[in-house]
Amino acid sequence: MVSRADRFRGSILAGAVGDALGYDIEFHEIEGIRAAHGPDGLRGYVNPDRGLISDDTQMTLFTLEGLIRAHAGGRDVVQVLQHAYQRWLHTQGRPWEQTGGRFATAAEPDGWLVGNRELHDRRAPGSTCLKALRAFATDGVQGTLTHALNNSKGCGGVMRVAPCALWPGDAGEVFRLAAQAAALTHSHPSGYLSAGALAVIVQALLGGADLPRAVGAARLELIRWDGYEEQFAALDAAIALAKRGRPTPEAIAAELGGGWVGEEALAIAVCAALAADDLADGLLLAVNHSGDSDSTGAICGNILGALHGPGAIPAQWLAALELRDVIDTLAVDALAEFGPEPPDWQGRYPGW
Repeated sequence: MVSRADRFRGSILAGAVGDALGYDIEFHEIEGIRAAHGPDGLRGYVNPDRGLISDDTQMTLFTLEGLIRAHAGGRDVVQVLQHAYQRWLHTQGRPWEQTGGRFATAAEPDGWLVGNRELHDRRAPGSTCLKALRAFATDGVQGTLTHALNNSKGCGGVMRVAPCALWPGDAGEVFRLAAQAAALTHSHPSGYLSAGALAVIVQALLGGADLPRAVGAARLELIRWDGYEEQFAALDAAIALAKRGRPTPEAIAAELGGGWVGEEALAIAVCAALAADDLADGLLLAVNHSGDSDSTGAICGNILGALHGPGAIPAQWLAALELRDVIDTLAVDALAEFGPEPPDWQGRYPGW
């Protein structure tokens, strides 16, 4: 039996693996993927010795670090997540005084995560995230569930919020937190409700639910929100497609889209997870299509990793994963912080 701790580690690690599988083929049409990698498409990392992560995993790590810091310091979690995302923005090549906004009270950002220089590589960051976080740094205006910054429903919100599943509370509280985290940059309901739905799916899986029940829990929370219809319909389409057997990339494109927006990215990930034979099969199904392969792979990894645990991830993919030790360390630290006896981090996770 897979423990809750291993399910969470699996969710974070498999999310990163799915991201790395899809990163090199993002923006590629399926015909080009097949021409380069064979009739079955991509079967592993483009470079077998190095699975590079994208901005999806980078931002997921800063989400997780923010959750630890908020819980450790007893601070407003949404404000701490905003601070975390400003630190991520700093890693994208701009000085802290230009990216930290009101959080830039020292010459450099604090905490151990931002000090990992490998996180400072630009990996195709989403324009909506960059624009929203730069605006906050300049004018301090924050995106919320009631204050829209834009009308974006891009998948940059949902792809980073799986760690919210660990936050204490029921499904409604976890849904709201993940939606609030996504709304810091994405203001369309499908941009933040997809995030809430993913967090509830992962939360249910951490608790031992099977995947259909976990998706059902997310659907029950979705219908409580204004603007839920688009994401609800996309999930229903994903379930229906998966029930017909293993979908082709062409069927995914025709019935679920390319995954560039929140409701499509979650739908593709859910469909791949439901239709897959195992974790590896699901990740390959999630990335081999004409669309946002790294995001759909990351989200599918979050789901299947929580279902099966890290032992289901192929060893060669895990061994070659960039920043594997950093990713796993952060997941283990989060489990300790949200466990019965949180450590004294002594500055490792400043409570702000």
